[in-house]
Amino acid sequence: MDKVEFYRHAVEEEDINAVADVLRGIFLTTGPRTAQFESALAKHLGVRFVVGVTSCTTALFLSLEALGIGEGDEVITTPMTFIASANVVMQTRANPVFVDVEQATGNIDVNQVEKAITARTKAVIPVHLYGLMVDMKRLRDVCRRHRLFLVEDAAHALEAKRDGVQPGQISSTACFSFYATKNLTCGEGGAIATNEKEINERLRWLRLHGMSKNAEERYTGKYQHWDMVGLGYKANMFDIQAALLLGQIPRLTKQLERRENIARRYEDAFTGMKNVSFPTVPANATSARHLFTIWVPPECRDEILWKLQSRSIGVAVNFRAIHLLTYYRQRFGFKRGDFPVAERIGDSTITLPLYPKMTDDEVGRVIAAVREVVD
Repeated sequence: MDKVEFYRHAVEEEDINAVADVLRGIFLTTGPRTAQFESALAKHLGVRFVVGVTSCTTALFLSLEALGIGEGDEVITTPMTFIASANVVMQTRANPVFVDVEQATGNIDVNQVEKAITARTKAVIPVHLYGLMVDMKRLRDVCRRHRLFLVEDAAHALEAKRDGVQPGQISSTACFSFYATKNLTCGEGGAIATNEKEINERLRWLRLHGMSKNAEERYTGKYQHWDMVGLGYKANMFDIQAALLLGQIPRLTKQLERRENIARRYEDAFTGMKNVSFPTVPANATSARHLFTIWVPPECRDEILWKLQSRSIGVAVNFRAIHLLTYYRQRFGFKRGDFPVAERIGDSTITLPLYPKMTDDEVGRVIAAVREVVD
């Protein structure tokens, strides 16, 4: 029996042809396709500016740099996420401060954020886990009261909405991933959305060595000299990536509808099932449905995981709680019990296949395998 892969990308022939067109042209680096992509994504998100970069990790790091986060500062975030969300804080020489998560969603518990704020707190990084946005309006109000920057980790949430708000619309920045398994993909890539002109301008030179002009600006028409206006990094998106991404944007809505259909089938199948639960999506939110996870008894999670694999079902774990990983325990002295909800999720979660190219038969096979293994 063929394996139900954990993920299959939705790149089409037209996307491949768009890349070929770039390869036959002049600009392979940051050029006209990158600018077109940034404009198209900004329109999709309803924001003023988008800056293309090499990854969501880079997007988060550059956002903190652009906001002046540095040594001795504290940044509040969640332990239930990919390690990059916390690693970037330390890469700016600031310290991550974890807050536990909601039992129903796995998202950062906004009720606990204010308790974690100190005189050294400078920013909050909410993570829109699995595609469901954090309650951004409430979190924005907390940040405004304490004059904190708000940087969204929206790696899972490109198509998400909550209370009429999309990522990037009410924060300092929102950061996106175009990694191989993301809903919009070019293998590796990322972007930063913002409504603030000054942040946009700073990000543009931060992503390119601190240079005031990119290659297209320097070489199109009469040559223009560039300046180095600050200490930057090598993190610019290039036209090959942008060409692969551009044609996928118009398909995002239709593909979300398919993922929503699959997720609803999973929810209907697993509702009321003994020893299986899953995150909920509030009525006022549209999840991007990037991942679908189930929560099973922690003591038998790995056995269930392996048995699903033995039945040719692709699975993953998203995520183990960051504060229990070796580096974080050794550096900060974290221990089990510090963030119990995140720990429970990290110990019990299994991520199931969820992507537009899944067939109805494959969805049925996943459901049947979960029922058989858990029973």
